[in-house]
Amino acid sequence: MDKYEEMYKTLFNKITEVIEELKKVQQQVEEMYISSEEDE
Repeated sequence: MDKYEEMYKTLFNKITEVIEELKKVQQQVEEMYISSEEDE
């Protein structure tokens, strides 16, 4: 059963990292969009 716990923790941690990375990219793109509107 310990193997499942290790697998779960590995999966959970990776998913958490990916979600945080997606949030950062979304914020960057939103800032790019806002910046491009100001240039017009």
